[in-house]
Amino acid sequence: MGFFEKWFGTTNEMPPELQQAIEAQLKTYSLPYIEQDLIQLKALKALHLKGTTLTVEIALPYACKSLWPAIEQNLCQALQTLEAIQTVEFAFSTQIVAHDVQKGTTPLPNVKNILAIASGKGGVGKSTTAVNLALALQQEGARVGILDADIYGPSIPTMLNIKEKPQTQDGKSMQPLLAYGLQAMSIGALIEEDSPMIWRGPIVTQTLTQLLKETNWDNLDYLVIDLPPGTGDVQLTLAQQIPVTGAVIVTTPQQISLIDAKKGLKMFQKVEIPILGIIENMSTHICSNCGHEEAIFGAHGGENMAQQYQVPFLGALPLQKRIREQADQGAPTVTAEPNSDIANKYRAIAQQISAQIGGKKRNYANIFPKIVIQNT
Repeated sequence: MGFFEKWFGTTNEMPPELQQAIEAQLKTYSLPYIEQDLIQLKALKALHLKGTTLTVEIALPYACKSLWPAIEQNLCQALQTLEAIQTVEFAFSTQIVAHDVQKGTTPLPNVKNILAIASGKGGVGKSTTAVNLALALQQEGARVGILDADIYGPSIPTMLNIKEKPQTQDGKSMQPLLAYGLQAMSIGALIEEDSPMIWRGPIVTQTLTQLLKETNWDNLDYLVIDLPPGTGDVQLTLAQQIPVTGAVIVTTPQQISLIDAKKGLKMFQKVEIPILGIIENMSTHICSNCGHEEAIFGAHGGENMAQQYQVPFLGALPLQKRIREQADQGAPTVTAEPNSDIANKYRAIAQQISAQIGGKKRNYANIFPKIVIQNT
């Protein structure tokens, strides 16, 4: 029995020889960033042959909407080498599932995957990166939320221009706030802007857990958690109690930042949370007047760190005045300048992160029924 007979049945009495030829051609193309073909990914959902027109239905397990035209072109080029096929039509969709998390935790309801965005040191642009990556994932076809886990210094409400307070429908849980299509939650939305959080560690970790579990997230493919700097109580709570699919380390290229970033990376490795990669932020400074680019914090620090620890280097982002201005104004770069080079860099990083997760082992915890034993 051929692949298509097994998974789809015979489509319009397609000859077995043609089925085998189509299968062989589809296997010649590896999808971007994931290096697997449609059949390996089980992303091929249906085939329909009418005359000499072949319709291919594809559900990709990672967010890469802007790459669909290129994928279509490559697949079309491969399939049209077959004499029986004159025209190829495609129907794309995104179908993201839950993937493995660290031992001792189970996925949250309505949240398929949790991404931790971390740094060892403050001031490296982690929150700006987290917001832009969340928006980039959404633009690429995923349902995305963002949780501001920096209890002492919440900045997500400012960056997303969130002014309202969370609402409750049952007095026990909160509805997520909405901004640019993202679902968001932050302690900063619950307090006054200039109110300090004078709390000890146990209260901070309890607050983080409540914000995460008592928010009614609505069918998220990814929940991006913007962590505070360091490797303290919040990070340990995340590692031990919250199901994390993977972590991304943000650093600048300078040695002082890299020292602390390495500590954050090692912490995640010790608790068996996969490192999805390293982002080098503020890689070069671009002058807003003349456009001159200079590596004022050093060069290739993040890339060298990725090589040292054998994790992916996801990319480098510049230090540019308008990135900061847009974040301060509540209009992040990927929405304020969606066609800019910087926005494209954020989207490329988001695609790589999503592709890495899409190739991981699936988590079936929320699929199998729960067995409850009762005395009758």
